[in-house]
Amino acid sequence: MRIRIVDAFTDRPFAGNPAGVVLLDAFPNDTWLQHVAREVNHPETAFAHRLPEGAEADWALRWFTPAVEVAMCGHATLATAHVLATTGAHTGTVRFATRSGVLVATPHEDGSLTLDFPTAPIAPAELPDGVAEALGAQPLTALDTGPNIGDLLLELADEKTVRGLTPDLRALGRYSERGIIATARAEDPSQGYDFVSRCFFPNVGIDEDHVTGSAHTALAPFWSDRLGRPALTGLQASPRSGLVRTEVRGDRTLLTGRAITVIEGELLA
Repeated sequence: MRIRIVDAFTDRPFAGNPAGVVLLDAFPNDTWLQHVAREVNHPETAFAHRLPEGAEADWALRWFTPAVEVAMCGHATLATAHVLATTGAHTGTVRFATRSGVLVATPHEDGSLTLDFPTAPIAPAELPDGVAEALGAQPLTALDTGPNIGDLLLELADEKTVRGLTPDLRALGRYSERGIIATARAEDPSQGYDFVSRCFFPNVGIDEDHVTGSAHTALAPFWSDRLGRPALTGLQASPRSGLVRTEVRGDRTLLTGRAITVIEGELLA
């Protein structure tokens, strides 16, 4: 079996969010999948196999962190679509059967890919006692992101505050199923992005995620409503950093980015 490490939501190596990608003939047992994800030790490892003709999708797709299987992952979906496109395993638009329904990825001539994901049903939430202390900043707004995402979305005062966060990660785990999305409006939109974010997911074994596609299905409707435009660009201001172009289309959100394969090898176990 071939295994590839792909940096997603970036056009250069050693940036964006790395994901392992393994193409299979069928899914082995869950224990083996989790062992591989733990060995790869990146935020997500994606496992995919081709489905028979006439199925609801073209490929089945699952995602594992080093600790658990997750219901949705944007960057590992982008990475998988990139591998399919660049290896010739699939040409054109690809449909993935996942725990979050059928997700679609479309490659473009410029090398970018667009993911078609469900828009997160964000809703106002009460700010839990202690979350400001755990985060290290006072949120202006708190929102629930729904069952597929499972995060608490917190708007902060400004970009500088988001970039400067040094949260108590163990304490943050008490406030949502997966973790916390911290966001603010861009200080200078002329730099090429409209909002910034950082994502902390200690409950699934990821202290800080590098670039989180799934989080942008909640960030996109939040900021599109605030800024009055359906199409925006988000910068996830992690140490590796990455850009996600978003477009809200009702109950669907388009996420566009690039990816680059940095390692290809053979999985022997």
